[in-house]
Amino acid sequence: MLVASSAFAQIPGTNGNGAAPAQPAPPTDPLGRETPAGMVAGFIGAAAEQNYEKAAQYLDLSQEKSAWGPSVAQQLQRILDRGGVVFSRLRLSDDPAGDQDDGLAPDQEKFGLVRTDHGSVDLLAHRVENKDGVKIWLVSPRTVADLPDLSRTVVSSWVDKLLPYALRDEYRLAGVPIGHWLAVVVLAFLSYAVVWLITGALWWVLFRFRDRGDSRIRRVLEASAMPIRLFLAAWMLRVAMILAGVAIVARQHMNSVTEVLGWLALSWIVWRIVDALAAFAIDRMTLRGRLSMLSAVNFIRRAVKFALIAFALIAGLNSLGYNVTAGLAALGIGGIAIALGAQKTIEHLVGSLTLVTDQPMRVGDFCKFGETMGTIEDIGMRSTRIRTLDRTVVTVPNGQLAAVQIENYSRRDKFWFHPVLDLRYETTPAQIRALTASIRQLLLDHPKVDNDPARVRFIALGAISLRVEIFSYVHATSMDEFLEVQEELFLRIMELVDEAGSGFAFPSQTIYVTRDKGVAVPKSADAVDVAQPPESDHGSSYSAAAAAAADRV
Repeated sequence: MLVASSAFAQIPGTNGNGAAPAQPAPPTDPLGRETPAGMVAGFIGAAAEQNYEKAAQYLDLSQEKSAWGPSVAQQLQRILDRGGVVFSRLRLSDDPAGDQDDGLAPDQEKFGLVRTDHGSVDLLAHRVENKDGVKIWLVSPRTVADLPDLSRTVVSSWVDKLLPYALRDEYRLAGVPIGHWLAVVVLAFLSYAVVWLITGALWWVLFRFRDRGDSRIRRVLEASAMPIRLFLAAWMLRVAMILAGVAIVARQHMNSVTEVLGWLALSWIVWRIVDALAAFAIDRMTLRGRLSMLSAVNFIRRAVKFALIAFALIAGLNSLGYNVTAGLAALGIGGIAIALGAQKTIEHLVGSLTLVTDQPMRVGDFCKFGETMGTIEDIGMRSTRIRTLDRTVVTVPNGQLAAVQIENYSRRDKFWFHPVLDLRYETTPAQIRALTASIRQLLLDHPKVDNDPARVRFIALGAISLRVEIFSYVHATSMDEFLEVQEELFLRIMELVDEAGSGFAFPSQTIYVTRDKGVAVPKSADAVDVAQPPESDHGSSYSAAAAAAADRV
């Protein structure tokens, strides 16, 4: 009991429900400064609200004792508006420790730069511990100290010079002057127009010196012209907004939009290229007669598109600020449940890979599997569509299709001609010999019948007929052609049977009627002696009577 008491004394106490007491959650920063990306987003948001007291809390003013925080924050915004660049969310780290491979000190992070006449100046953040013991990121004292010199080097932006006062300072939308949003719209149209002119000129020059009609390069460029221009215009707009001096808040909002457009355009380009290359590959394989690879090309195209959609979705969500990494981690935690729920889908995907690699059938083949028979119309990533003889469409999951026996009628090189003739029993052996020889000669003389083998044999004495087997193969490219040759052979065989003096047997019974002669009864010698009377004149008449009696018996 003492040992047990001492052992239980080592176990932590529990609450009233029998569970261990919950550990207190670690303190967090209410301003979201725990990561470099959170620090930049918080400062831009506060600047958009023109809440410079809040924006000052993202600056490390520990070495600027006499500085007034809101004024310094407003000064940083003005510098960023006129020539500063803040990195996008894709480049800023979401890790509380920051990017450890950027060549800076472990507690430092580069979040932007300012272009001046003497070169570019890096904007740095550093990690400190606040009064609550939480490690947060702030604009470093070094960058704060450089702000007065940087403010003297930057000049008014082109947008501010061209806009009237009302559009520049009075009316605002989402913390940005209306005039700057109008400038963004104008720059977007100009960027697309410039890109359209440049790409049009380049393609005109390319096709002029390399005019090969329907070449691969021409087909790919024509298919992806629109997404290429959209991709280049999105990135040109980002550069134009910096050069024109659009407000940093508007640029940060538009950076997310241009990044999403860029990823969508890039995915669109790859999508068009995959379609163009797949169409080119299908044309080449069709010309070379390699029809068995068409299903593989279609499957690879769909698989690439599926991966492309997933990639574009993840990149777009990340550009909009959603933490995709945390979502993927959550999927990893629930991976077992998802795997159990998606096991059928995985089975069908594996079945698709099996059908593509083994190629038991391809699009256009006429097949039979189970009780279903029809023409393969499409082999997808999950299921296969079959057009039946009733002109209905049957959709079969690839996992089931890969597990059943598939009989492919389109893959046979020749058709089996194998009738069995039932001849009448009145047919003589000589007639059978002549008939088999004539049918064999018919097979050998026909141009569509394979000579090896062209076998005709008398095989059985059946219950109602004499059976003759024909075993041969017919060279035909389709079922219609085979049926035509088979019809011709059947008609000629009927003529040969008639010429041989025989005929085809019918299911029948033959009844033979005959007279039974009876059973002979043996007689003893004494009975014969008694039965013979002495010779007399009546002997002849007696013998006749006895014979008549015997006949009656």
